[in-house]
Amino acid sequence: MIKKNFVASRIKDHKSNIVTQMWNIQQKLDDVIAMGRGDTDLDTPRHIIDAGINALNNGATHYTHPMGMPELRKEICTDILNNGGAKYNEDEIVVTAGGQEAMFAIALGILNAGDEMIAVAPGYNPYFQAAELAEANPIMVKTYIENNFAMSAEAVEPLITDKTKIMVIINPCNPTGAVTPYEEVLKLSKLAIKHDLIVISDEIYSRLTFGNHSAQPVAALPEMFERTITLNGFSKAYCMTGWRVGYFAGPKKLITHLGEIHHGFAICAPAVSQHAALAALKGPQDCVTNMQNIMQERCEILCEGLDQLNIPYSEPQGGYYVYADVSKTGLNATDFCLKLLEEGKVIIYPGGLYGDHCDDFVRFSLTQPADRIKEAVARIQKVVESI
Repeated sequence: MIKKNFVASRIKDHKSNIVTQMWNIQQKLDDVIAMGRGDTDLDTPRHIIDAGINALNNGATHYTHPMGMPELRKEICTDILNNGGAKYNEDEIVVTAGGQEAMFAIALGILNAGDEMIAVAPGYNPYFQAAELAEANPIMVKTYIENNFAMSAEAVEPLITDKTKIMVIINPCNPTGAVTPYEEVLKLSKLAIKHDLIVISDEIYSRLTFGNHSAQPVAALPEMFERTITLNGFSKAYCMTGWRVGYFAGPKKLITHLGEIHHGFAICAPAVSQHAALAALKGPQDCVTNMQNIMQERCEILCEGLDQLNIPYSEPQGGYYVYADVSKTGLNATDFCLKLLEEGKVIIYPGGLYGDHCDDFVRFSLTQPADRIKEAVARIQKVVESI
């Protein structure tokens, strides 16, 4: 019988993840409307798929340069600059097996035990996990629906200590859909300079903003290039979640070391996926505009339905998500999500997954076509009326 505890002390003793519980329930049900994961029903555009197939047929089944194919890194530099970002060289780009690998490589490469990383809450939970794995402390900046869950310098500065090393800006934010406006990004950047912090600028949804909203690339701001690591990828704008290809960019003095952590994790991003990513950047960009329009249309349909149900939500300004307050049902967010799945066959995620500090909110993903979103609203209505 094994007597030792073989689980490392750095691994937090969490209860079974609610997502795993919900997936186990979902497998026993038919006709579930999946609005949980941030993985759209739309397939990768045809020209990108064809590029991947052609690459495989031409021998792209081997390792590439650990930092990524040179031609892809060159094209990423061009794309960043064309979208208002900083000017990078090829040796300042690391292509990764998805953006999530990039998060962990950055955290492990910068944070020491006892350091602190500031990130927004509600926010994307793997950042908290990455800090914990590095034996650092994630410090959550609480945001509220009253100001549309916007991250602000005013809320961040009191949390900065002599142990703070990283500030994470997710723009637009997952799960809330909040876009941090230019003026606030500028204030946050000045805080980073004042307190000598590294900023992780997560721009994975930056091409998918709604209306007049836009996400300011942090590295392009004055004095920020040397202290910013830009994280982005292809999963969201190009519907390439399953290809697992992303990247991070930053000053060479950091990237050289962080790239070696990526090398140890993955050796390189999948060769076929890198060829597909290259085709995504070099090919027609109307697929991105189309994706943006589809997400906005779906958002409007869902919000109209939530209005009819008197379920409040923050203003979605970009990304894949609508963040709604279900407290009027009398259930906390986790119980509401479980009830909705079991009785209504709609899967959404509770805000607690994202550091929600009140357990009132749920995240809807805009990952179903319009008719299925309307059906989901009808099912939600029946469940709410039954409570």
